[in-house]
Amino acid sequence: MAQFNFNAGGYVAPPTPSPSRGPLPKATYAVIVLDSSIKSTKAGTGHYIELVLQVIEGQFAGRRHWERLNVSNPSKQAEDIAKSRLQSICQAVGVPNMTDTAQLHDKPFSVTLDIDRKDETRNRMVSAQSAGWADTAPQVAPEKADAPAARSKNPWEK
Repeated sequence: MAQFNFNAGGYVAPPTPSPSRGPLPKATYAVIVLDSSIKSTKAGTGHYIELVLQVIEGQFAGRRHWERLNVSNPSKQAEDIAKSRLQSICQAVGVPNMTDTAQLHDKPFSVTLDIDRKDETRNRMVSAQSAGWADTAPQVAPEKADAPAARSKNPWEK
């Protein structure tokens, strides 16, 4: 047991800003996939992949967006839209032949979000593209020919 005196009644906590629950403004964001799962649709007639995206840079760093991709749906149009978006995400993170949604996790890419036309309280993904950090990252030459190259931190790593 550790002794610690604390008067809860006399403590006034500093105000903390509450995180915004509204949609992100229409823009392009650097993101990573934090989590993914496959779920049944409400009607039970298909399945969707749910991706949890987290913004990793800028003013909205830490905010999340849930993208649902109807990969098995009675509507061919819904399936085509979902598979097109999944294809753009796979290409953006360098996974051309995905066998498990976990392959998409923790790889930075850019996503353009807009306000959903049917529900103004939600975002919808417009496009996904490579973040481009691999092209602009400085190359560090090894000190010796047999020494491994130094690894610089990625922008989303603290």
